[in-house]
Amino acid sequence: MTRLLLATANRGKLRELRDLLGTAIEVVTPEQCELSLDVEETGQTFADNAVLKAEAGAAACGQICVADDSGLCVDALGGAPGVHSARFALLAGRGQGDEANRRHLLEKMAAIDDGARGAEFRCAIAVAAPGRQTRVFTGSCRGAIARAPRGGDGFGYDPLFEWRDGRTFAELPLAEKQQVSHRGQALRAAAPYLLELARSNFWR
Repeated sequence: MTRLLLATANRGKLRELRDLLGTAIEVVTPEQCELSLDVEETGQTFADNAVLKAEAGAAACGQICVADDSGLCVDALGGAPGVHSARFALLAGRGQGDEANRRHLLEKMAAIDDGARGAEFRCAIAVAAPGRQTRVFTGSCRGAIARAPRGGDGFGYDPLFEWRDGRTFAELPLAEKQQVSHRGQALRAAAPYLLELARSNFWR
């Protein structure tokens, strides 16, 4: 089976990519390949950071590597946290991790009226391989910020991101979330290219 390196330690992202690609490609992590990837995300956009991580992974393993950079852009916060989504609370000195990020966002949004809580999830997927031009695939999804977290699935800001029917991403089954989410869109856009590489024996 063809193996694909996903340059992340995020188990939620790993689960979503494996679910989308099925059994055609074995998705592995840097840990499984005994690689240490510590890439400084200095890009100004999600695409910039995805390319940095994918190209670092491809150089380290000598084969194709996929990386995503994604985050939440809140209208009332001028597009923040944006590329700083994973470090939103940390950069403000308010703790670290998903729960701290959600708590900090709710504090920032406490005075925002229900009609002005619009937000957008954005994702960029970069596919890099030695000797090939890196390709980037994108996706986005509009929604709104809930006043309290709901749902036991998902990760990151999912419990706060309300989809059009009022459910948060953490309340959606994975298959349904994949159909509408920013990452699902980007992964579906990237999948034909990944499968094309697999059929061409690029990794063998």
